[in-house]
Amino acid sequence: MNIQDKIYVAGHTGMVGSALVRHLQKMGFENIVYRTSRELDLRDQSAVDALFSTEKPEYVFLAAGKVGGVHANNTYRAEFIYDNIMMEANIIHAAHQHKVKKLLFFGSSCIYPKMAPQPLKEEYLLSSPLEPTNEPYSIAKITGIKLCEAHWSQYGDHFFSVMPTNLYGPNDNYDLQNSHVLPALLRKFHEAKRDRQPTVTMWGSGSPMREFMHVDDLADASIFLMQRYDKPGFVNIGSGQEVSIKALAELIGDIVGYQGEIIHDTTKPDGTPRKLLDSSILHDMGWYPKVSLREGIEQVYEECRDLEWY
Repeated sequence: MNIQDKIYVAGHTGMVGSALVRHLQKMGFENIVYRTSRELDLRDQSAVDALFSTEKPEYVFLAAGKVGGVHANNTYRAEFIYDNIMMEANIIHAAHQHKVKKLLFFGSSCIYPKMAPQPLKEEYLLSSPLEPTNEPYSIAKITGIKLCEAHWSQYGDHFFSVMPTNLYGPNDNYDLQNSHVLPALLRKFHEAKRDRQPTVTMWGSGSPMREFMHVDDLADASIFLMQRYDKPGFVNIGSGQEVSIKALAELIGDIVGYQGEIIHDTTKPDGTPRKLLDSSILHDMGWYPKVSLREGIEQVYEECRDLEWY
């Protein structure tokens, strides 16, 4: 990408999209196109086509999507598969029709089978059954990957995908019913400290292992790949470090300064037992994350001061 190139960031108000915009602007890219969901319904094919016809972007970061944690994924199954497939299909199709030079699609590490070997390599995709609680979302993301692969194979379109690990950072979702584990725990511990609650209840046993990455690192890695990677398929983006959910909760409690007891609600699902990405393709290219987990959570907690629940 050259500084003057027009870049469309789909989903710019979300955590990933907003991080991409911040990093692109820091690098001097100013010709950035974006629309809010009120301005453009990405599920509407004609509206998406009109955007591409008018703006003629040369590069596309496809970060738009319906996202949520275990509860949201398992509750709104139809919306998670329909909304995500419609958005990605419309954008990928329009990118082909309007001859976009390169497109990067954001998948999710939940595309991998529930019991796949660890760490997760790109080749493990579709090798065995998915985690049931987020299967619709996973299938939608797999569809996006395969759409990109099919366009590269059939038309020579330079469309490829990246698979981020679990993310956190500015513009995260802190809704206790629909958020991912890290922001949900951060809010729970803060409110428990504020309200002097003797205990904090967290979902599951705390035994699952997870990998986390600050969204600024993801944005940096994604732009790095857009500039340097030119192969069909997809690339994992992970930190290479994993932590148990219990240890994560203890770390967050320490950062927040909560002194009470942690109680585990084992009637709630744990999800996949372990999820660590093999990011050797990216690391072999010379890219590594810069933000440690403690440093990243401390930054995020400081930023939460401006939120209504703080």
